[in-house]
Amino acid sequence: MTTTGPRTDRYAFAQSLARRAGALASDYFGDRERLTVELKGPQDFVSEADRAVERLIVGRLSAAFPDDAFLGEEDQAAASVGTSGAIWAIDPIDGTTNFLQGRDEWCISIGLLYEAQPALGVIYHPPSDELYAAARGQGATRNNVPIHVSGRTSFSESTIVLEYSARTPIAVLFSQLQSLAAQGGDCRRNGSAALSLAYVADGRFDGYVEYDVYLWDMLAGMVLIREAGGWTSDLVLGQDLRCGQPLVAGTPGLRKRLIQVLRRD
Repeated sequence: MTTTGPRTDRYAFAQSLARRAGALASDYFGDRERLTVELKGPQDFVSEADRAVERLIVGRLSAAFPDDAFLGEEDQAAASVGTSGAIWAIDPIDGTTNFLQGRDEWCISIGLLYEAQPALGVIYHPPSDELYAAARGQGATRNNVPIHVSGRTSFSESTIVLEYSARTPIAVLFSQLQSLAAQGGDCRRNGSAALSLAYVADGRFDGYVEYDVYLWDMLAGMVLIREAGGWTSDLVLGQDLRCGQPLVAGTPGLRKRLIQVLRRD
């Protein structure tokens, strides 16, 4: 698959759409105290802003690419196989808790899966006006400037993102923290998987480990990291694309160590 469709360039379209979605999300962010918010599970919020931004993204993409399938976090896009073989995985606001509490660690994430392979990723961070974009075989950029993962090879000089959710067994999390600390590594958690993955691609973080993460959270970031010279574990795609799975990613020199952290449990 090329990133250029028969009518519209998917790559350029996704970047423009991410900025448009970011503008809408920013409007809600400025008036977030008035948002209607629901609790889907422990520490798992959804607001009318999430749903409105997803409607915008899905509506624009489906109009431009009616043969593509769509998978959205807020259930407004059905997980199905379209006739084009392409599936868009969308997180309208990744980092909703941060968003609702007035913190800047949230973003728009739009990824494209084609024939079970990560093909395109766009992550937009409205608070900094940074647009991360990558398409398979075309490299990765931040605001059109090429980016690359860091060249670090040891934990003693690295900062690793260790994300987790209520789905992560506490024993697993403690084991991973122990493994990382024992090797001299430093860790962070900012509550937005997509933004953290974009920062790995940009060399701001050196690696990423999560026990259970959804496709819409990680797909765009996977493309960014691979195109920025990094490495990620492969997708495990079953019949239900809504199931979570483990993810390890980072600079190639840390690959074995990062896998060991994930498997410490």
